[in-house]
Amino acid sequence: MKINQNTVLQGKKVALVPYTAAHVPRYHEWMKSEELQQLTASEPLSLEQEYEMQRSWREDADKCTFIVLDTERWSGQAGMDEDCMVGDVNLFLTDFDDRALGEIEVMIAEPCYRGRGFGKEATLMMMFYGVTKLGITKFEAKIGQENKASICMFRKLHFKEVAVNSIFEEVTLRLDVNEQEKHWLLEQTGHMEEKSYRDMKLQNLTSES
Repeated sequence: MKINQNTVLQGKKVALVPYTAAHVPRYHEWMKSEELQQLTASEPLSLEQEYEMQRSWREDADKCTFIVLDTERWSGQAGMDEDCMVGDVNLFLTDFDDRALGEIEVMIAEPCYRGRGFGKEATLMMMFYGVTKLGITKFEAKIGQENKASICMFRKLHFKEVAVNSIFEEVTLRLDVNEQEKHWLLEQTGHMEEKSYRDMKLQNLTSES
């Protein structure tokens, strides 16, 4: 999605940056993992296919993607994204008749970062972006039944289970963002800063020279 191609959302634990070609090699290495393939219902791709996927996601008006970085490491390494990548977070606009509905998913690919609140903060920040920039008022998350940790996390974010697909072994959770939920979401993300990705890159190049 082009709208976020110059957007950085910086929180306490994570920074969300646009998915660029520079991130593809590390992402490609992640997706060789059978565990991640199973959790994300993905098929392994060649490196060239991964680059093509990144280009298509950037152009796709129905898919918003951010790469999740470790804020502390990223701030201390002059913005070297590839060394600080933790996972990704996505929003899909899958219902042509309801553009206010977004399907959200988050992947913490690096095992040492799981269970430490990185996925929760990344999801909250993406929800904030969806509500304030994309006009999303309803979120859905489709999660494999065996992924108990992810299901538990979304329940803590006020999502409710609305369906179970026994064929795909998948649970669908949903959150309708009324005024009360919106207020709560804004409280949860009040620490977040929105910055220009281009300006931060230029600033890092200047500081290195």
